[in-house]
Amino acid sequence: MRDGTVIGLGDESLIITSDNSGAIGMKEQDHVAVPYDVVAYYAFRVAVMENIALGGVPVSVVMHNFCGDREWKALVSGIERGKRELDYNHEITITGSSETNMPLLQSALGVVVIGKQKQELSEVQLNDTTRFAVMGKPLVGEEVVNEETAIAPLELFRRVSEQEGVQAVLPVGSKGILYELNQLVDGVEVKECMVQTDLDLYKSSGPSTCFIVGYDGVVEECLLKRAGQYFNRVEIK
Repeated sequence: MRDGTVIGLGDESLIITSDNSGAIGMKEQDHVAVPYDVVAYYAFRVAVMENIALGGVPVSVVMHNFCGDREWKALVSGIERGKRELDYNHEITITGSSETNMPLLQSALGVVVIGKQKQELSEVQLNDTTRFAVMGKPLVGEEVVNEETAIAPLELFRRVSEQEGVQAVLPVGSKGILYELNQLVDGVEVKECMVQTDLDLYKSSGPSTCFIVGYDGVVEECLLKRAGQYFNRVEIK
């Protein structure tokens, strides 16, 4: 099961994915203090990665802003940063609405990404030829700010998703790597005792600071070269 909704429209399908952010921003009662462009960037990051993981090509972003009307420009700036990192050669529009009647004591933001499905998802099987890796490191809260160099870049996610020999990609969310492995692998329950990796299988990956790749073993060297320091091998037995 993947996060998101697929809506068939004749020969095409729409992919709708979303993410929320709460108590993260610059209000006095926020739990994590970061600028609003950073808040929007990471919310967009989660939603757009889930969209691409479902085979989508993002075409529009909708923001639900409860941070304040004057913060809108900063939020848009964060989305624009994500768009630049993805480096698509088509326009991705941005729209949305701000709550201006009732000021909130804490920051809140919702981001929806709408994409067009470009390909059907393939099932990932456990066999002798399929390999797995995690790109990046699971981080959450202040770690996202303090260990930014360990976060898998959006451009890497996009390029890996398009690479020949890659069966599937899946961003890791708050439930951790083991949970997402079970969403990715078809027909088998993946248990902790079956997995060998240096990463914490249960730790939250916050705003999808890492992602899982299922791929044909013959392309591993190419993936290693492309991912560099972000590559973490995962063995499932």
